[in-house]
Amino acid sequence: MSDKSDEDWKETLTPEQYQVCRCGGTEPAFTGAYYAKKDKGTYSCACCGAALFSSDTKYDSGSGWPAFWAALNVEAIMEIRDVSFGMIRTEVRCAKCDSHLGHLFPDGPKPTGMRYCINSASLGFKGDI
Repeated sequence: MSDKSDEDWKETLTPEQYQVCRCGGTEPAFTGAYYAKKDKGTYSCACCGAALFSSDTKYDSGSGWPAFWAALNVEAIMEIRDVSFGMIRTEVRCAKCDSHLGHLFPDGPKPTGMRYCINSASLGFKGDI
C-alpha cells in the first residue's frame, strides 16, 4: 500500500487523477486519453507506475473507457466488492498503491469473458519500441 499522504497525492496528481485514483471517481465516458488508443505497449498505474495491462488484451467495448479482457499480472490487481449506488460490482484497484482503477464486469470477450473497465485518468502508457 501507499505511504504517501493525501497532500502528497494532491501535489503529485492532476485534479482529475486525484478524484479518480484517490477518491474512487469516474471520468466521463469517451473523454479519457486512452479509451480509443490502439498503440502497442503497457498500461501502468498513474500513481505508482506498476504494470497493469497489455495492449494485447485491450479491446473496444463500446463503453467509452479503456477495456481489457485480462490483467497483465493478477497479483498487480485487487478486486473488491462494491455495493455503492445500489449496485453490486467488483471494483479494481492497484495492489501496490491502492489506486482506484475502475470496475470488472463478466461481459467481456473470450478467452476470459471479463471486462476490466478502467479510467484513463488512472493509467499511464509506455509504447513498445
